[in-house]
Amino acid sequence: MIIAGVDVGSTTSKTVLFEDGKVIGELVIPSGSLPGESAREVLDRCCSESGVKSSDVEGIATTGYGRRLADFGDMVITEIKACALGVGFTDSPVGHIGTIIDVGGQDTKVIGLKENGEVGEFSMNEKCAAGTGRFLEMLARKLGLSYEDFVESALHSETMIQMNSTCAVFAESEVISLLARRVDKADISAAIHNAIAEKICPMIRRVGQEGALCFVGGGARNRALVKALEENLNREIYVPDKPQTMVALGAAIAISGKMK
Repeated sequence: MIIAGVDVGSTTSKTVLFEDGKVIGELVIPSGSLPGESAREVLDRCCSESGVKSSDVEGIATTGYGRRLADFGDMVITEIKACALGVGFTDSPVGHIGTIIDVGGQDTKVIGLKENGEVGEFSMNEKCAAGTGRFLEMLARKLGLSYEDFVESALHSETMIQMNSTCAVFAESEVISLLARRVDKADISAAIHNAIAEKICPMIRRVGQEGALCFVGGGARNRALVKALEENLNREIYVPDKPQTMVALGAAIAISGKMK
């Protein structure tokens, strides 16, 4: 039986195809202005690229901020539950994962997991843009760098400077001021990542740091952010091979369990 999990995010939409306990296809595409259409497109394209007929998909679970705007799903699940299921399915090389950090385009979540894999405490930053993927992308553009160069330059910074604000509006002004003072872009990039890490770390401490730390979502693909978090927490963070599709995977697992 083939089932699908569709994660409709603010910046990207993801699909995972699942059969007999194995992932048989996955895809990430940019989200358009209409979340429902993005959800349908990522599912159809994932099926096509995986050699699966859309009509052969017997169950679909939707998740993400646009989960209720996709009108073709059989089940709706929150990102927090889906994330926990996806991470729980992962063959972790670091032992029991007790805390999940999920940095997406629109919000940041920290989820505590009980020993049985169920969700315990969690914290969300959804009212402020700081600490999200879009915030980092905005400041990369302000520096005149591609996102990839922004991350690489942060990793090669040799001088740590302090940013005083992580408010999206004031941070942009601060970056302009630093550029006017001819501060090296690499050092500004590193300071931005460190400021974001300093904003996320209190969320992690509120939830607790039991077990291993796992970083998922699009933000987990940013090696400079991973490094900044590890340095601020003084702990190693595990990043799965496919962190961006972890929530879609969890949605697929949820509908799979429901249909047994």
